[in-house]
Amino acid sequence: MEKKVFWGLVQRRDCLAPTWRGWLLLVLSLAALFVVTVRELYPFLAETRPVASGLLVVEGWVQDVAMEAAAAEFKRHHYEKLCVTGGPIYRGAPLRGYNTFADWGTAALLKLGLNANDVQPIPSTWVRRDRTYAEALALNKWMREQGIAFSTVHLITDGPHARRSRMLFQRALGSGVTVGVTSIPSRQYDPERWWQSSEGMKDVVGETLAYGYALFLTGAAKE
Repeated sequence: MEKKVFWGLVQRRDCLAPTWRGWLLLVLSLAALFVVTVRELYPFLAETRPVASGLLVVEGWVQDVAMEAAAAEFKRHHYEKLCVTGGPIYRGAPLRGYNTFADWGTAALLKLGLNANDVQPIPSTWVRRDRTYAEALALNKWMREQGIAFSTVHLITDGPHARRSRMLFQRALGSGVTVGVTSIPSRQYDPERWWQSSEGMKDVVGETLAYGYALFLTGAAKE
């Protein structure tokens, strides 16, 4: 029989509670889930799904290893053009000699042996947020202004940024375009043990939060 106390305002009831074995199983299960999540997080974010035709695109702010990969990819396959996206350089522009990452990335590709006729800078304007989406919109605008259409676009970018970039470029370019992506691992940390370096922690944790924001909260979701 239930016993009422405090003038009948509350009552005591029997409930099930874990034993020490139950708590141990729960802790071990959560620990195993955490380990699996940590190990699978980088491969999830660093999506690679290439399409070796159409338009090749590289984000102009990427590390040198990704820019080298973009140049090699363009030489290896039959792309019609290599576009370099990127907004204003917000630090060190006078020393670099370029105002946007699109121009800076283009100069790097020319140094890597590509022809000026093959490389097209696609600068985007400064925005407070959703910079990657702004780059994708700038690419879409350029394609419309040029009166050209590509059914496939292959995006090359840095490591864990790949999944978010592909999603936002797909939104900007529309369902009529198939957007592929290649993730280029950083040389600054081991992707299989990213949690062992500050650079890896910053990249993966930061991209996890940014991907969640882009997926659920960014204005791009309204497009």
